[in-house]
Amino acid sequence: MAGIKYWVWLSEREGLPRRMALLLLEHFGSPENVYYADAEEYLHVEGMTRQLAERLEDKSTAEADRILGECERLGLRVLTMQDADYPVRLRNIYEPPCLLYVLGRLPEIDEEAAIAMVGTRSATPYGVKVAEEMAYTLARQGALIVSGAAYGIDSASHRGALRAGAKTVAVLGCGIDVVYPSGNGQLYRDIAAVGALMSEYPPGTPAIGAHFPVRNRIISGLCVATLVVEAPERSGALITANTALEQGREVFAVPGPIDAPMSRGCNRLIADGAAALAAGSLDILRELEARYPHKLHIKETELPKTLGSRPKNELSAEKRKKADRDDGAGEERAQLPKLDLGKDGAGFSDDQICVLRKLAEGELQSDDLIEAVGLPTRRVLSALTMLQVDGYVTDNGGKRFSLNVELIG
Repeated sequence: MAGIKYWVWLSEREGLPRRMALLLLEHFGSPENVYYADAEEYLHVEGMTRQLAERLEDKSTAEADRILGECERLGLRVLTMQDADYPVRLRNIYEPPCLLYVLGRLPEIDEEAAIAMVGTRSATPYGVKVAEEMAYTLARQGALIVSGAAYGIDSASHRGALRAGAKTVAVLGCGIDVVYPSGNGQLYRDIAAVGALMSEYPPGTPAIGAHFPVRNRIISGLCVATLVVEAPERSGALITANTALEQGREVFAVPGPIDAPMSRGCNRLIADGAAALAAGSLDILRELEARYPHKLHIKETELPKTLGSRPKNELSAEKRKKADRDDGAGEERAQLPKLDLGKDGAGFSDDQICVLRKLAEGELQSDDLIEAVGLPTRRVLSALTMLQVDGYVTDNGGKRFSLNVELIG
């Protein structure tokens, strides 16, 4: 922890450009050596000015200690450039982050066919549907979905990966403990349960507009390809696409109607030859399959009927409770819709099927369910969340869960 303190100290020098921090590391070899150097030594670094050198004369580590204390409290890992599992892909971009704060379990990025999915926050129903379906099919066939956890295309992309029973990674433009947008708290928890949240900003850092274009270089830098799903002519997603091109990554775009404002950016990328047209996940997977044969498994992928929308025949929790109250009061109890896992099971992860089968035996408290299925807690809770989102499972209060369907098959 002592060595990490100097990484945090260097990264938090106010007014010190990221490029200069990297040049200091290159010159001195470690942040600890930077810390113990004096002003005159700093001036030997290319581009260093006396004004910047003066900022480095503040040797207080109080702020670094505070940040590390918050990381310990929140269960965050601090991943630095010197760590063996710092992604090589990211290290090789222009101005890689000196360190990353991570919550969850970061996959071995360099081994993954990681695909960045980006687009507008003001997504249309078409954009949300396409993003969720593309993320689902890409994840089911072995790709790792990386996005930014914002509203619109980002959220739909993460949801698609989660519903495929896959891990996903979100790169934030704020501290990991700052939920932005505020309505995505549950999505944050679901991502961290099976994948990872990461940020170069320490805990408590608010979501500031200027952070997001800077954050985008990390999203594309972690990935071998970037997919723009829906974007107007002026969009942060286009910044990510341009950054990906500068990093030598492949770029794909989903086409849209020529008169649709939210598709103009994508259509322009395709027309200019900056992005390859992606009419489906196979257009991307075929380009990457030869490079990641151990990860990608191209196959027919059936979309779950509830992807992007709730089942039409489901009973809401409120209606089900009313039906329960009416039982025995002279009215016939409402019949639950049937779910045939033999026919419709392709849309569920193995964890979700396991949870469904156990709840078919009767209502269970979450702790009892976890013990009964014999899976890690984070996987059971993630499966429960997705099944609730899709309307198959109801939370009856007191952490007790039951099925909203009659299971057959």
